[in-house]
Amino acid sequence: MKKKSAIEDLLKVMAKLRSPTGCPWDREQSHLTLRRHAIEEVYELIDAIEARDDIEMAEELGDLLLQVVFHCQLARERGAFDFEKVTRHLVDKLIRRHPHVFGDVKVSGSEEVLENWEAQKAAEKGRTSATDGVPMALPAMALASKMMYRAEKFGISIPVEHSLELPAGCTEEQLGAALLGILDQARLQGLDAESALRSATKGYIAQIHAAEAPQPGAK
Repeated sequence: MKKKSAIEDLLKVMAKLRSPTGCPWDREQSHLTLRRHAIEEVYELIDAIEARDDIEMAEELGDLLLQVVFHCQLARERGAFDFEKVTRHLVDKLIRRHPHVFGDVKVSGSEEVLENWEAQKAAEKGRTSATDGVPMALPAMALASKMMYRAEKFGISIPVEHSLELPAGCTEEQLGAALLGILDQARLQGLDAESALRSATKGYIAQIHAAEAPQPGAK
């Protein structure tokens, strides 16, 4: 007799938890109520990675997997999709977006791999703007970095004021100290750095949209 896989056991346990004889808390949850748990699990995983704690990392990866399985069970109950469909879609996407591994495309290195990935992703999803598909709920610093990366990849040049000039060959430690100093100055002046950066990024996004807009008389 073929031994059941751990994934099969996990899916059955999740289905049981959501069943009429399952757990009251699990039965009350929805995609929306689970949002904050997914966010918390990601941050806990990052903590484990940065601590280089393999035992904790394995546990946190399991907790993150639980979120995936939970959402798949909810979707299965709605007749939308299930875990099999999610994993099959992922396998197909990985093969499709790695033609240099599963096809005959040649690449010079990881930079070209990333460029090809972004191009394929944009084509598949019909994205025409550098801002398409970027989650606006990202923390301000991650959002700003992502928008600047996207603008560069789409060939959009938007000048950004460099009030703080970093030294040549600046290390991450030096950058961290500089950012910490800016945050401390903001705190002392009663300013919300997260809100300020998010506001500035919204202005940057508006400039991206303006640069992408058809120019008068253009064909």
